[in-house]
Amino acid sequence: MTPKERIKAAMDMKHVDKIPLMCQMSIGHMLVQLDVSPVEFWFDKNVYSDSLMKLRDIYDFDGILVSLYGHKKNWQEDISDISIEDENKIVKMNNGDQIIFPLNDLPHYNFSSPRDVKSIDQISLSDLPEYLDYFPVSNDLPFFIDPTDKFGVLENLVSKVGDNYSIHGEITSPFDYLLDFLGHQNALLSLLDNPQKCKMILRHFTDLLVDLSKEMCDTGIDAIKISSPFAGAGFISPDDYREFVLPYEKMIVQTINSQNVHSYIHTCGSIGDRLELMFDSGTRGIECLDPPPLGNVELEDAVSRIGNRGFIKGNIDSVHCLLNGDEKEIREDVLNRIKTGSKEPGFILSTACSIAPNVKKENIQLLRRIVDEWNLKQS
Repeated sequence: MTPKERIKAAMDMKHVDKIPLMCQMSIGHMLVQLDVSPVEFWFDKNVYSDSLMKLRDIYDFDGILVSLYGHKKNWQEDISDISIEDENKIVKMNNGDQIIFPLNDLPHYNFSSPRDVKSIDQISLSDLPEYLDYFPVSNDLPFFIDPTDKFGVLENLVSKVGDNYSIHGEITSPFDYLLDFLGHQNALLSLLDNPQKCKMILRHFTDLLVDLSKEMCDTGIDAIKISSPFAGAGFISPDDYREFVLPYEKMIVQTINSQNVHSYIHTCGSIGDRLELMFDSGTRGIECLDPPPLGNVELEDAVSRIGNRGFIKGNIDSVHCLLNGDEKEIREDVLNRIKTGSKEPGFILSTACSIAPNVKKENIQLLRRIVDEWNLKQS
């Protein structure tokens, strides 16, 4: 099997020739491993796509996740100044905004004026965006989408390596847009104070994301990850998940599935109390299944509960295992996850969440050797 075929077979819950390997990498980790400007990595489509291909080669992953898209072609025109302060690159935008680029972490976005955040009771449909020109990468960190080249980076990767490797895009959950639009604290309180208005906002962003996902599916990619990091037990209860997350992500999942593209949902932290709920969306698979102490998912329990409902992508602890463990500890941990995960079809070996910034390159390269050694023993 080619790496692309291997990932597809796993997502289809079919036989694979060996365990697929595909990890999500934090931006910090990618920057540490690459000799590239963090500013160009963030803004430049070609630098970003070349970086993803280089890292795939370094780690011999079976696929590539593309988390940033919609790069503006002439992005330099929006910048008035770039300086260096304490090893960080400080970018001043023409509109007065400032972006701080560390060498091993996400950028920090400082708006030139406070964002106009209304109370939930004051918001009407006219206050919501007519189209999506950004997605929330993290708290108060937008990535702006150029409408003239929404998916150029995806099309570039599909053209260059898509025949051999599985290419995955990413859509942000409507729940994330709600948190970003209202502010995290205000949004969580609003779920209690004005749930109907929250649902209006959620439905509006869902409709926009359905349209975006349809366009993304047309690029020739193999799967779309729905990033929903704030939908775990640390933020909302299973009942709230059922009310404020599930119906909206389900609409996006149905759209993706209808285009013959695989869907999967990424939720960090403790999700042991909502594994079945996540699959009620119709998603083809889930990640990250963070194990204790990062989360509360034991892989053996997850495999037995999920069964053949969909594929699992996980769940190596990037911090306690890959960052702090030695080779013996990493081998033991990863082999246990392979043994457990492969009891049912549809297991893709991955870190639970992103590879932490300071994880050594050699520890990630070890994953491929472990997979290949496991495969030899089974043949």
